[in-house]
Amino acid sequence: MSRAFVREDPEELPSRYELPTRNDPGFDQAAAWALLEGANRGDSLGAEAATGYRWGEPALRPLIEQILVHARSRGDDRLEQLAERFLKA
Repeated sequence: MSRAFVREDPEELPSRYELPTRNDPGFDQAAAWALLEGANRGDSLGAEAATGYRWGEPALRPLIEQILVHARSRGDDRLEQLAERFLKA
């Protein structure tokens, strides 16, 4: 994992991720968003722990591709960048 996505400041409280239960049909979509949010915050490890998925998880690729389309349609360059990095991992 790139160190650019890892927060190294141990004094900060860990990020919280609002996720539905694992058996909820929307869990994977929420997990995909949480992984991108975690990377944006510099808390990829926390997002991975919260979701149970690792950065670049193949099972989430179709969802990340949808998020990438969404980011491009909104002109959200940062989200687009994160989604592209996820897909390259």
